[in-house]
Amino acid sequence: MYDKSLVKEIFEQVLNAIEIVQKRFEVVDNIDYFTDTPQGMEKLDSICMQLIAIGESLKNIDKITNKELLKKYPQIDWKGAKGIRDIISHHYFDLDAEEIYFVCDTKLDSLANTIKQIIREL
Repeated sequence: MYDKSLVKEIFEQVLNAIEIVQKRFEVVDNIDYFTDTPQGMEKLDSICMQLIAIGESLKNIDKITNKELLKKYPQIDWKGAKGIRDIISHHYFDLDAEEIYFVCDTKLDSLANTIKQIIREL
């Protein structure tokens, strides 16, 4: 058995990071903003830092729970959510701003909702 209070705390940190990304992403109206403006490039950098933290935290949850907890919530592509950390960290100069835009625009709401569900169920 794993420490549920620790896992809950990590999920709360992930939820906070998601909310930070969503707030920062509010001003981004298209991919060109990320790539063609100094302000957009700063937003991209700051959003990527939070996505790295989210991915790393999800990896830690998998370690703590022996990969048992996340698989109970198949509505999320956990491999992708964890993998974005590796992509950003190891291939930063080849970063695809379009992919980051897509993640922020289409994936974060469902991730946040699922994490809220998991926290309630813990």
